Amino acid sequence: MIGDVLTSSILFEALRTKYPDAQLDYLINSHTYPVVENNPFIDNFVFFTPEIEKSKMAFYRFLKSLKKEKYDVVIDVYGKLSSTLISYFTHAKTKIAYYKKHTSFVFTHPIKRLKKPENHASLAIENRLKLLEPLAISFQNIVPKIYLKPEEITTAKKYLETANIQSNKPLFMISVLGSSAIKTYPAKYMAALLDSLVENNKDAQILFNYIPKQKEEAKEIYDYCLAKTQKHIYFDVFGKSLRAFLAITQQCDALIGNEGGANNMAKALNIPTFTIFSPYLNKANWFSENEPGNNVAIHLSDYIAYNETDKTEAKKDPETYYLKLKPEFIKPELKNFLSTL
Repeated sequence: MIGDVLTSSILFEALRTKYPDAQLDYLINSHTYPVVENNPFIDNFVFFTPEIEKSKMAFYRFLKSLKKEKYDVVIDVYGKLSSTLISYFTHAKTKIAYYKKHTSFVFTHPIKRLKKPENHASLAIENRLKLLEPLAISFQNIVPKIYLKPEEITTAKKYLETANIQSNKPLFMISVLGSSAIKTYPAKYMAALLDSLVENNKDAQILFNYIPKQKEEAKEIYDYCLAKTQKHIYFDVFGKSLRAFLAITQQCDALIGNEGGANNMAKALNIPTFTIFSPYLNKANWFSENEPGNNVAIHLSDYIAYNETDKTEAKKDPETYYLKLKPEFIKPELKNFLSTL
């Protein structure tokens, strides 16, 4: 997925430092390319397309093409059957992946994941960098970065100006919806937070991050907002492509809302984030108190007693647990966050 591809791109910066003359290729799902486009540490992109995924013959031809490249090292961050087959068919002498009992025989270096951070970073960062240890690369405090082109930034500024967004007033991108219902803060609760945002920042200009098929869900949240809050929301102003979204987000003062790819992208653009984690997730996987920038993460366990059993139950019944994460818990944190911008 997009957030995973972006996060894994940190490996290239570390590899380039250690091996400046190496050829570094990145095999990714084709639709994720926009978040790593223009990355100066990556030499070539190898795209895993929907056609390859759907056709066994196309997949086999794809495997044969990789074998011809004669890679010396392959690092499998994905850890699924398809990526294991890809790793095997490269015939690379060094094959690195996370340890799994049923696939470990394929790899020369099966690496066991950390359960707790050792270097005060998120587990997502630490576990990825751990995959480089067989290549004599120790942990470095690297975070994902997105590289926009000057013309993309200029286009975004002109678009916002045309939409009557004022550059001298604060602009907030709201991740109003998660990637699924299990990762989406309840609509009425989200509206209450937006009301609070406007109450604490009278000049706030608000953009919603959603894709066309989510328009009705996003409109539901808009409708739950107070009339005075709605006046601050530019509902139809959004990026028509992922790169356009990134360039628009880069103009914002902060991104606020559900945990997901948008939050990771905002961080990679060095934009402050205020993230609401799904109750079933482990916040430490994707957030660290020591990560650079002004970022805040909220989880139900910050406010009530919570254990591993609760996380399991929350995945089965997310609504019940989300409803426990009341806006009244979050509003003071949000107010404090806004005061630091």
